Amino acid sequence: MTEVVAALIWENGKFMICQRPANKARGLLWEFVGGKVEPGETKEQALIRECREELAITVAPADIFTEVTHEYPDIEIHLTLFNCTIAAGTPRLLEHHDLKWITPEEVTKYKFCPADTVMLRRIQHEHKGI
Repeated sequence: MTEVVAALIWENGKFMICQRPANKARGLLWEFVGGKVEPGETKEQALIRECREELAITVAPADIFTEVTHEYPDIEIHLTLFNCTIAAGTPRLLEHHDLKWITPEEVTKYKFCPADTVMLRRIQHEHKGI
């Protein structure tokens, strides 16, 4: 099983989503920024590295929002979603096709990676009426 981390970053009532590059597995689907945990890294270290590599930002991981295990045809992942803030930088598209800030109500307008479905439902449930 592959350990994967992702960042739930809120700003002004909206959270950040990123669109995967067309040439990667699950190309052009939407996801939270993040990636695989490398050997010797903590989950938090991996998340900080991935956000730097993908968006040129430094994040400050806080607590774990939720975790999920998902089996794709090509890989089984254990995904940990951290509540994060941007400590430094402005997001730039270094790897992703696109980036958006959306409200929980706008989730249904985007096609997400299947592993994110449970997490998105929880976000929608917890942030109703905010």
